[in-house]
Amino acid sequence: MKFTAEKLENNRAQLTVEVPNEQFEVSLQKAFRAAVKKLNVPGFRKGKAPRHIVERLYGREVFLEDALNEAVPGAYMEALEEAGDEYVSVSYPEYEIVQVEKGQPLIFKAVYDLKPEVKLGRYTELELTRESDEVTKERVDEELRKMQERFCRLEVADDAAREHDILMIDFVGKIDGELFDGGSGTGFALELGSGAFIPGFEEQLVGVEAGGEREVNVSFPEAYAKADLAGKQAVFEVKVTEVKRKELSPLDDDFAKDVSEFDTLPELEADVEKSLKEAAKEKADGDLRGLAVKTVTGNAEITVPDSMIQMRIDQLVEDFSWRLARQGLTLDTYIEKSGISMEIIRASYKDRARDEIASDLVVEAVAKAEDIQVSAEEIDQKVLEIAKSMGKEDEFETFKEKQMTQKDIESLEHEILLDKAIDLIIERSKITQKGEEA
Repeated sequence: MKFTAEKLENNRAQLTVEVPNEQFEVSLQKAFRAAVKKLNVPGFRKGKAPRHIVERLYGREVFLEDALNEAVPGAYMEALEEAGDEYVSVSYPEYEIVQVEKGQPLIFKAVYDLKPEVKLGRYTELELTRESDEVTKERVDEELRKMQERFCRLEVADDAAREHDILMIDFVGKIDGELFDGGSGTGFALELGSGAFIPGFEEQLVGVEAGGEREVNVSFPEAYAKADLAGKQAVFEVKVTEVKRKELSPLDDDFAKDVSEFDTLPELEADVEKSLKEAAKEKADGDLRGLAVKTVTGNAEITVPDSMIQMRIDQLVEDFSWRLARQGLTLDTYIEKSGISMEIIRASYKDRARDEIASDLVVEAVAKAEDIQVSAEEIDQKVLEIAKSMGKEDEFETFKEKQMTQKDIESLEHEILLDKAIDLIIERSKITQKGEEA
């Protein structure tokens, strides 16, 4: 296989690739074998007709497209790898078939976007503020109150419903006198003040007793997820079948024994404080890293091509679809029920996609400017962490060989590279703790 590479305007490149006829023949023959199984050729059982007969009756075109789909992407990737770092692609290629005559080499062109150039600005000696990771007694007390809530008892109340009471309700909602999808329910548990229903709904149920009924008038928010309900006024007929009230256990040693491994309340308090401090430190460190990347990216000059943005949006939509699947939903079902189109979903990710790509490219540029390298030992340590998380640290070598693809290893290497570059940026910056005098 031969190819030529050239750079075009607007940071694009073109590869002109020539695939020898004997190499392209492998793809042609494979495509023919698949196509002939579907063809009716007089005098031959299905799938048994010779290729020259099929070509004479139906033309080479009957399997040519499949052959091209087999040969072109592979030849493009091979040429791209040989072209080297100067011609790295960051977009899907646009193919143009130049020559595909029988007995001649296959020639095609592939045009694509190159990785955008980054002009680094200031990335060392930054002045950054780290959020405080201090944990106050009030914060510890708040967490203990949440534990009281989680482990509370529910007692049936025989008086009017109050804020934070849990009501069992049946309801029927109408808009302009007509029932609407999702507007009715029975045996629904609603905590007053939780914000589970649309604004104004829960407040109108304060004061209702078990067995009572109330007409609730509300307006759906203008930005409501279901477009056909947004901004509409609705009337709900609500019947309260039961009122339950939270009974909190006192904060004492018995509470500590019931909800934890500790025997005394001071021990539980100390453990809660330790957990909160660890979480606060992790958040402050993460926020600092985010601030460092945002600052360095803001100081740099870079134009992210739309093709890269669209590819990143593809990934974000795929991630969203995966999260929906974990909830038992498909993306199509979500779109149908929410009234939000795929165009709106993709548009909502555009700024995030652009920012993430710009940040990655700028931090990569810092790593290159500082000649940061990733060792095999660092990659192995990362793989070991993954193996441990899956309970397979005792099978490390097998895990790495069998379950980690080359693409996985390259992704880990890239992740480590970015982390090391961010570490360098922070190490060379002036860090001020929030609340301290500069």
